[in-house]
Amino acid sequence: MTTTALDDVSTDDDHASGAGTIGSGRGLALLLVITGALGILAAWIITLDKFELLKDPSFKPACSLNPIISCTNVMQSKQAEVFGFPNPMAGLVGFGVIVAIGMALLAGARFRRWYWIGLNIGTGLASVFCMWLMSQSLYSINSLCLWCTLTWCVTILMFWYTTAHNLKHGIIPAPEGLRAAVVEFHWVVPVLWYGVIAVLILTKWWSFWSTLL
Repeated sequence: MTTTALDDVSTDDDHASGAGTIGSGRGLALLLVITGALGILAAWIITLDKFELLKDPSFKPACSLNPIISCTNVMQSKQAEVFGFPNPMAGLVGFGVIVAIGMALLAGARFRRWYWIGLNIGTGLASVFCMWLMSQSLYSINSLCLWCTLTWCVTILMFWYTTAHNLKHGIIPAPEGLRAAVVEFHWVVPVLWYGVIAVLILTKWWSFWSTLL
């Protein structure tokens, strides 16, 4: 399987626009819409629960299942308000932008190189932020929020497949061998990324998980 399934813009079509713009295949557009929508869902639920927690400190979110999987612990941490307001409020805006871009691509929109690079940088910074939050959850807060974990997963997907698109179409310069490898084995990076996260979570609380077996 190649990235054609996710990014099926033909070579001829890539060079058809004299304005120097490029679109995307239906697969990538749908991926952005779906991951963005899931991100909005997670951010919205966390935001609502945060407001309930502010009104009633004894409120227990539905995703607080035990001492390990505890949205309450995460929401009450200082890391949950890095920018001076609840993190998911930024997610509502950011994921909304991703959905809008995906819908535009579905409608046939084509963007200039700088726009694709900007999308790559934006999703890249979001991925770095998510990985920092993950490290804080595992090694500082010592609790997991399931909705936060969902945002990590969708952010990784939108970042990687935007990167794969940009490498495939030469928006990001790269050796032909690297470009071919990304096109052919695009699934390897997200699988390995998710695998590392899963291993970190399992090893961090193995004594707890083992009691559930």
